[in-house]
Amino acid sequence: MMKLYSGDLSPYSARVRMQIYAKGISDIEITRPSTFGTPKFREEHPIGRIPVLDIDGDMMPESEVIAEYLEEIYPTPSLLGATPRETAHIRTVARIGDIYILNNMFMLSGQARAKTRNEGIVELLGGQVVRNIKALDRMIGKDGFACCGRLTMADCALVPGLFMVENVLPGVGVDNPIPANPNVAAYWAAIQQNEHAARVLVELHRGLEERRELIRSGAFEKMMTAMAAAQAAADAKGRAGGRTPSPHVVGRGLG
Repeated sequence: MMKLYSGDLSPYSARVRMQIYAKGISDIEITRPSTFGTPKFREEHPIGRIPVLDIDGDMMPESEVIAEYLEEIYPTPSLLGATPRETAHIRTVARIGDIYILNNMFMLSGQARAKTRNEGIVELLGGQVVRNIKALDRMIGKDGFACCGRLTMADCALVPGLFMVENVLPGVGVDNPIPANPNVAAYWAAIQQNEHAARVLVELHRGLEERRELIRSGAFEKMMTAMAAAQAAADAKGRAGGRTPSPHVVGRGLG
């Protein structure tokens, strides 16, 4: 049985989980890796992020790669288009969700818990999100789905991205742009009624509450401090051995 190493609050993991639910795949175990959030996880998985698909010990990282792989080995029901052009449109909208919205939100999320917010980062990344939601408004479907009038891989990418926009962006002082973009707002209201999207959103909200409790208790800061110290020690060891230090940015934590 394959395993998907995942976490409730990881939006990239949520993208793959939604695809698994929508396709009715029952032979993939979804589990949180015991070493996640520790230096050992990075030793085992060089990119250091989830999701990771474990195929009998062959580790496959990166949500988009995993999603495409699953689409090939579980072709029905298809979450791609009926024609090459439809598939291209689905992948374009998914790319907007993955890169232009979710990636910016992912990098911005650390500012929500920073003791001193970097307003330059907030202005740059928050501004990118606002502009890209406007672009999405011109491309998104108007029938309750992102593309093709049915659930596709574009929805799997957009649902966790818009969750992040709605729940994290106001925390850094940027107004949620979804209500100001009528097509995106209508889509967001409709897709949350879909059973597979709703299931993923329950998981994301659960993960967000767990994270907020860790922050309130001080446990999250202690974990980040320990990770930073371990990474600094690893980088120092690497320099002593003539290796390039890791570019890892501590504190991303969403996977």
